[in-house]
Amino acid sequence: MRRIENATSRQVTFSKRRNGLLKKAFELSVLCDAEVALIIFSPRGKLYEFSSSSTRQTIERYQRHTKDDHAENPPDEQNMQQLKHETASMKKKIELLEISKRRLLGEGLGSCSIQELQQLEQQLERSVGIIRARKMQMFRQQIEDLKEKGKALAAENAMLCEKFGLEPQQGSSEEKATVACTDNSEVSDVETELYIGLPESRNKLNSLQK
Repeated sequence: MRRIENATSRQVTFSKRRNGLLKKAFELSVLCDAEVALIIFSPRGKLYEFSSSSTRQTIERYQRHTKDDHAENPPDEQNMQQLKHETASMKKKIELLEISKRRLLGEGLGSCSIQELQQLEQQLERSVGIIRARKMQMFRQQIEDLKEKGKALAAENAMLCEKFGLEPQQGSSEEKATVACTDNSEVSDVETELYIGLPESRNKLNSLQK
């Protein structure tokens, strides 16, 4: 919720909500026999008010009530009591957590009853079951990831073999995922000439052959 930027829309919304609020205040005072006082200032400073009896009397009653309440329970003392209560409650929770932690580690079991030991054993078995299930899930996920990588490597292997005109290496799917394509094709025969001697003699021989 944020402020309406358009001034016209803001004024229309103010009028509608103001009338609705005044109506609700009136209904509350009549239906529940409650003492209600409502004060509204418009953005331009215009006053709108409703009171089931007298606005001034209601304000004075409110001031007397808050004054008496502060006198009975000073704010500082009340806050200190609440903080002390929260601190004691938190300290107790920490102590219980420390005891539970030590018991889970197999320490401080001398004061445990048979029932408490059985509950602790069941809790540990449940924890171990959850840990094992999570471990197996991670193993399965790793296997699926490796399979996907194997498929990607096999596809890349086939593409490279096709690019260079080679025959893909045959083997199991695991071998295809880990072994790269090697050149097993026969090397074509290439006619070459071998001549031993000085370059000048070689040039003369080539001239005679031509």
